[in-house]
Amino acid sequence: MNRLEHQGQMAAPDIGAIPGLLNNAGIATTEVTDIKGSALAVAIEARFWGEAAAVTAANHIRWCAVWGEHRPPQIDITAVLAGKNGHLLIRTTVPDAQGELPSQTPAYPAANRPERYVQEMFGIHFTSHPDGRRWMRHQAWAAEQYPLRKDFPLAGTPQEKTPPDCEYPFIPAEGEGVYEIPVGPVHAGIIEPGHFRFQAVGEDILSLEAHLGYVHKGIEKCAEGRDLPGLIRLAARVSGDSTVAHSWAACQACESAVGVTVPRRALSIRAILAERERIANHLGDIGACCNDVGFAFAQIQFSRLRELWQRQNAAVFGHRLLMDVVVPGGVSHDIGSEQINLMQQSARQLRHELQDLLPLLYEYPSLQDRLRTTGMLSLDTVRNIGALGYVARASGECWDLRRDAPYAPYDEVVVTVPSYSGGASSSRLRVRGDEILVSLELLDQFLTNLPAGEIWQAFPILEKACSGVAFIEGWRGEIIAYVHLEANGIVSRYFPRDPSWLNWPALEALIGGVIVPDFPLCNKSINGSYSGHDL
Repeated sequence: MNRLEHQGQMAAPDIGAIPGLLNNAGIATTEVTDIKGSALAVAIEARFWGEAAAVTAANHIRWCAVWGEHRPPQIDITAVLAGKNGHLLIRTTVPDAQGELPSQTPAYPAANRPERYVQEMFGIHFTSHPDGRRWMRHQAWAAEQYPLRKDFPLAGTPQEKTPPDCEYPFIPAEGEGVYEIPVGPVHAGIIEPGHFRFQAVGEDILSLEAHLGYVHKGIEKCAEGRDLPGLIRLAARVSGDSTVAHSWAACQACESAVGVTVPRRALSIRAILAERERIANHLGDIGACCNDVGFAFAQIQFSRLRELWQRQNAAVFGHRLLMDVVVPGGVSHDIGSEQINLMQQSARQLRHELQDLLPLLYEYPSLQDRLRTTGMLSLDTVRNIGALGYVARASGECWDLRRDAPYAPYDEVVVTVPSYSGGASSSRLRVRGDEILVSLELLDQFLTNLPAGEIWQAFPILEKACSGVAFIEGWRGEIIAYVHLEANGIVSRYFPRDPSWLNWPALEALIGGVIVPDFPLCNKSINGSYSGHDL
């Protein structure tokens, strides 16, 4: 294994040094103390927004997310940056009437689509942004309507029939023999809708451009006015295959905001749930990647293993996907000695089967012939677009919150983070396989050393408004959640950032030179969540 554990983001400064970098560049920072959680937070003047991004990008600091929050007559804009050991929030304020900010996209290409999303949801104009095309609107609301402003109704202003969104200006390619292939947004399988526009010559793909947002659900707007249990049930459905990670992030943000201490037993059960979620999804993806190159044997075997794993989820926790087990203040299900023994036994059986199956996948010549040179994603590209999770680790960018910015109970264990150089589809498959084995080790530790005690802590009655932010390592990578609660405990703002926002562009970046029949493999090797993106 080629482990590259301290390159890339690990070359960035400690998070506490970043405000000093900004101050030294003439960008005055003011400490923000009203957002609770593991991140530092500072405020800067709006005119320095783009310049601040240039300073941090030059110091290998990763861009993570941006969101808005309407507090009439102004809109607060917050960006998240990641250093070597944690996160920094940078906040600024613009008027809600014709507010504008310098774009951070010239310094951070990862900010491209998130800034366009904020522009459409709040009406903020990002000057110097290189791409003025709408991203999420899809004709569902008028150009002058901004759904995440407080005066926009939850139900919106629906038309009897939404006009078709058929005029998105995809970037064309020209030349002799160049032709376009439109794929989606409706697909032949059961996946959610997304449109992919190929430019190709013969079977060789020149470029790919995606257009997403077809299943925009209004998650952030639906969160407004909910109580805490209602918020967490909503968070669990941001992306169904990441229900544990999104629930945990939303809970952790609320718990930090209010100052609730979650019992240690509940935190360990949350980690057990998260590792089981990781294992189930990696099993499914490994089989699907193999199936997309005609290796049906692996699809059958890994689908079987995933099915057995998820049946045990239902038997122990009441739901195949583990929905609604993570709740505010803890978890809804405790586990006894019999259930612990069953999970340990199934983990040993899975490890035993993988000892035969994984080497076969890694060494089988005809399979590796399809994988090793397909969908190459360079380390420089990964850093440029801010890719996360197994997508980044397969190219050598080795970052994992469980190890590098640990939260309980991961701060009490050693987390191994597999990574490889090269960035081919074979590397993305192998990282998944290695991560399953790491998760099995972690499960054994958490189950063996499960603390005694309660599994839930009640929330106090809130006497004043509060805010919290949280960071959880989901199976696709880093998940972010921000929550603002009113004094009565009602949600005023909820922002979830799924890793898919930063991983979808990786599919476009790796596709050049790939033949058209290998697009399904490349797509599955990234496996971005449509739902996690289309909030």
